[in-house]
Amino acid sequence: MRLAAPSSSDARDVLRALRAAVFGAGPAVALGGADLPDEVPPGTAVVVTTSGSTGVPKSVALSRNALLASAFATSARIGEGAWLLAVPATYVAGVQVLVRALAAEREPGVLAGSFRPDAFAAAALGLVSHENGARVPTYTSLVPAQLQRLLDAADEDPQVAEALRSFERILVGGQALPPATRERAAGLGARIVRTYGSTETSGGCVYDGVPLDGVEVAIVDGEVRLTGPTLADGYLGEPARTAEIFPTDAAGVRWYRTGDAGELTDGVLRVTGRLDNVIVSGGVNVSLDRVEAVVRGIPGLETAVVVPVEDATWGQGSAVVAVGAGPADALLRRVRDAVGLEVGRPARPSRVVLVEEMPVLSSGKPDRALLRRRLAAGAA
Repeated sequence: MRLAAPSSSDARDVLRALRAAVFGAGPAVALGGADLPDEVPPGTAVVVTTSGSTGVPKSVALSRNALLASAFATSARIGEGAWLLAVPATYVAGVQVLVRALAAEREPGVLAGSFRPDAFAAAALGLVSHENGARVPTYTSLVPAQLQRLLDAADEDPQVAEALRSFERILVGGQALPPATRERAAGLGARIVRTYGSTETSGGCVYDGVPLDGVEVAIVDGEVRLTGPTLADGYLGEPARTAEIFPTDAAGVRWYRTGDAGELTDGVLRVTGRLDNVIVSGGVNVSLDRVEAVVRGIPGLETAVVVPVEDATWGQGSAVVAVGAGPADALLRRVRDAVGLEVGRPARPSRVVLVEEMPVLSSGKPDRALLRRRLAAGAA
């Protein structure tokens, strides 16, 4: 199968390329990668190259079968209708919005340019249509930071609030959704579905803790593992890495090792953080994901990010980076009290750093690697 990049990263060009790759004769679509081969294994539809927040590039090969399995399982869970693309088309969340639209034989709405609440509202309300006297359900996919911006804007702009309520379901994934943000959305009447997954699973494959049809979850040595028809074929040109991350068990079942810690209770998954996002502070293991969850439960800190820093006394510590102005010392006291109560004294962050704007990746996720570098250099 020949591999080729779309003519540009514009959503319409990506859509045309996906239509040929998933529903036609190809070629397969290369998104975000450089120095990729001209040929890929038969059945490959998309190769998504991403480094996420780690800075380590990986080119994930997704088959048309995996993408369609994900799209059809999503429609079986939340329904079928029209989709609005509000995330980058070159990331797996954007790819899946476009594939779902193609599978439903509907032209997707596209939010052009940078993400702005007023533009989102106009695109969302413009997507509303009727067939045979019935309203066509609409759907979209967001990251938590986008949802937070929309909720803040909705406090002042009734049209943004109306747009959020107009969707049958809004998928929110890519990172943990703070409970306070979800409660605000519910109070506004927005119907939120938390999704969990990655590029390696063709996007979200666990909705509100429950796997999509055909997907299975297991906890092995505290790690979340996933299997099912949505799994990627592996990492292009990296057989050793593929074998490590996609092991096959004694029964011949192929799994994806997520690197996330989690718990499974009565078939419902709860992800508790990254296995590798742990510091040792004064000889005590501290999960920064758990610390961040507590911090984001404090009003005004719903989008805060907790990153590791060096600590002259304890070896390692953590800092809270938040958008806003005001006395950082007062915020630090609140943060340390809350984290000390919920997680323990060794987990208390050593400082709060206030910034005018949170640096983000093109996917909309916080750029944690950049924040770590800035803090190490004495700036945020």
